[in-house]
Amino acid sequence: MADSHTHDDAMTPATAPSTSSDPPWKHNGVAVVPANSLDSNTAQTPGMSRAAAINFARVGAQKLWAGTVTIHANAKTGAHHHGHLESIIYVLKGKARMRWGERLEFTAEAGPGDFIYVPPYVPHQEINAMEDEALECVLVRSDGEAIAVNLPDVEPVEKPENVHWVDPTHANLSETHEHLA
Repeated sequence: MADSHTHDDAMTPATAPSTSSDPPWKHNGVAVVPANSLDSNTAQTPGMSRAAAINFARVGAQKLWAGTVTIHANAKTGAHHHGHLESIIYVLKGKARMRWGERLEFTAEAGPGDFIYVPPYVPHQEINAMEDEALECVLVRSDGEAIAVNLPDVEPVEKPENVHWVDPTHANLSETHEHLA
């Protein structure tokens, strides 16, 4: 059964106004943000460039922030965290080396097609592990806020411990794959 409600209460200030002759959702439905119109006027961390695609100001998103991250060849960010936000990084191109912990004492790497999850308040650092190509990623956060708390006083350990992720929902499968490797 069709809903006769026009969902006017779901519209946000970031959406285009519609006229009474426009069909519902024409300007307040799906938003396509072209790659060449991302907004770099967002919270930044030294060593990387962030650009917003989806946030409240641009499309009215209330529970998500999404955009791109680029780290130049052989570069790294400073230590930072994102407050109460959860972050997901999807690697498009290059090799990401993540360090995390109070003294960035843990490390893991991710390549194209891999996802990285960063919990709230976890101090971390993104490193481009490639000397000759940029690291390009898509970044999604759990809120429309663009929080980046830089931690300039973190003294990283010299040799971080490599951490292999084990899927807690498929632990037996992970063990089988380790024995095959």
